[in-house]
Amino acid sequence: MEPRKSSNTFWHHASVTRERRELLNGHRSVVLWFTGLSGAGKSTLAHSVEEYLFQMGCRTFTFDGDNVRHGLCSDLGFSLEDRSENIRRVGEMSKLFIEAGVIALTAFISPFRSDRAKVRSLVPHGDFFEIYCYCPLQVCEERDIKGLYKRARKGEIKNFTGISSPYEEPENPELTIDTDALSIEESVAQVIELLHRHGIIGQGSNQ
Repeated sequence: MEPRKSSNTFWHHASVTRERRELLNGHRSVVLWFTGLSGAGKSTLAHSVEEYLFQMGCRTFTFDGDNVRHGLCSDLGFSLEDRSENIRRVGEMSKLFIEAGVIALTAFISPFRSDRAKVRSLVPHGDFFEIYCYCPLQVCEERDIKGLYKRARKGEIKNFTGISSPYEEPENPELTIDTDALSIEESVAQVIELLHRHGIIGQGSNQ
């Protein structure tokens, strides 16, 4: 689905810039893109990282795959085309949020490398952090928190990632977290360390 473009619209440059917002917030704004199979722990980790950052005084917002499907992308199905459009929309929203000085966290299966690469290309270099939540398919199926794998195995859900549709693992993610082996606390610590290392946040609140 190609977005419509108008020749009658022009980009307006605001006086309140991203840099000024970041200075006010006391931290840089970036996109933290959590990707992985259903049941790999993406949403749990993203929300836990957001809670940690919030407690530090950071400006954050988490885009959760299921929640977005209730509003922004409620008109989309799960065909390959619709799934790509779903990710494109979230990418554009994430771009707006980092312009607003916010750390945008997203929790989406986003199974295709090309879709994730397109989102990365939307923002300046160094502003997109791909975080691969690795978890073996067998473990994800054993968890089956939402009962989706069981339904997919019965053929009740078409194009289900890992069963009837592929998941393309990230080739060079900024961070890979083995969510099967690590606790949620250990996983959060790895993400926070990544942000410290790249100078996104300081050691304390509003640094």
